[in-house]
Amino acid sequence: MRRLVLTMILVAVSSSRAQAPQNTAAPVAPAAPASASAPAPAGVAAMDVEDLRMFVEVMDQIRASYVEPVQDHTLWVDAVRGMLESLDPHSEYLDRKDYRTLREDTSGSFDGVGLELNMDNDQLKVVAPIDGSPAQKAGIRAGDVIIKLNGQLVHGQSMQALIAQMNGAPGSRIVITIQRGDGPLRDIAMQRAHIAVSAVQGSWITPGEALLRISMFTERTGQDLEEQTRKLRATGTIRGVVLDLRNNPGGVLTGAVDVADEFLDQGVIVSTRGRIKDADQRFVATPGQLFSAVPVVVLINGGTASAAEIVAGALQDNHRALLLGTTSFGKGSVQSVLPLRGERGIKLTTARYYTPSGRSIQAHGIIPDLTVHQADVKVTDDSDQFYHEADLAGHLGNQQKSSDEHASSDDDQLLARDFQLYQALSILRAQDLMHPVASSGPGH
Repeated sequence: MRRLVLTMILVAVSSSRAQAPQNTAAPVAPAAPASASAPAPAGVAAMDVEDLRMFVEVMDQIRASYVEPVQDHTLWVDAVRGMLESLDPHSEYLDRKDYRTLREDTSGSFDGVGLELNMDNDQLKVVAPIDGSPAQKAGIRAGDVIIKLNGQLVHGQSMQALIAQMNGAPGSRIVITIQRGDGPLRDIAMQRAHIAVSAVQGSWITPGEALLRISMFTERTGQDLEEQTRKLRATGTIRGVVLDLRNNPGGVLTGAVDVADEFLDQGVIVSTRGRIKDADQRFVATPGQLFSAVPVVVLINGGTASAAEIVAGALQDNHRALLLGTTSFGKGSVQSVLPLRGERGIKLTTARYYTPSGRSIQAHGIIPDLTVHQADVKVTDDSDQFYHEADLAGHLGNQQKSSDEHASSDDDQLLARDFQLYQALSILRAQDLMHPVASSGPGH
């Protein structure tokens, strides 16, 4: 399975926490076989002479016999690129432009179309479009398969070639050919844009029940969550929260830890384990949270990946929230951005992460507490099938004004629009009925 990183990282250790490589030297020509028997530097395994000889022989054959001349530098860079990409779907070489772009992306702004993609069985699939991005506005959905970019087939192209085609100056046009399910190919045209991601959106589902939608995790997502919560509390009391992580492709690890900490007073949030000492980390919640004693339902689906899975797993294992939806994507590895000389770098998988109970969700995903598939629901009005007191001649009137009709209409609209969110709201209402004192207003 090959993942294409266009504008963001699923889980990456921020640059301040990245483990510096043992050797930052750029690739150099291999030494002659005679020198290969020299003692290897401390901590570096001796290179096999036959493997080294094979590499040199292949390079000589390309120089001498390939149909077109190829620069030695190109061969070296492609060799490094292939070496990293053969490790797993998330390790890759970063040239100067890629390295700069990746570091900028953790701030939550970038130029592009706003797609998170994954190469699965030679198919380039959409994990999720970013909220508010050109791709989302154009109608691209999670699960769509990208066939062509500007008329050129995706199949057989390198990651770097695909990245170059997807990225571009704001305002420039791109046509993406997709296939949805077994349907026909569709050309979707859009303009690239500078995307300043507002990672958190806050709104009221109904009075008392708040919806907090996180579209990705950046270095300041925790701060964005606090800001949106303050705005909600200025207009009402929070009695329940739906945290929507559906189609959230992830982001930086520290952003996920910050968000989980806002819902927890204590306990482990996530731990990471790798081969090097600095890859072993354990993140623990700090006292105080935004929503003390308030019930929380977390929405997840197959587009919930990486950093979003860290938050979902932390709240599930600490029994802080009920997870509703479908099984998440299943990316349980951590990538460190390791700098090289010349403003280049590599993104290398250095650890696996584990939920508080010790689960690795790599290639398994997080299973929700309640499996609820998204559905198109047709609301049936059966009011004309029954008689009511108000239909009887001479019935007594009611001096009080009822708001039930308006509330019922709002519920019907939510049911038809978002079945999973409707189910989450039903759970919050049930918990509110059983525990009416639980609320989170100003100062709580």
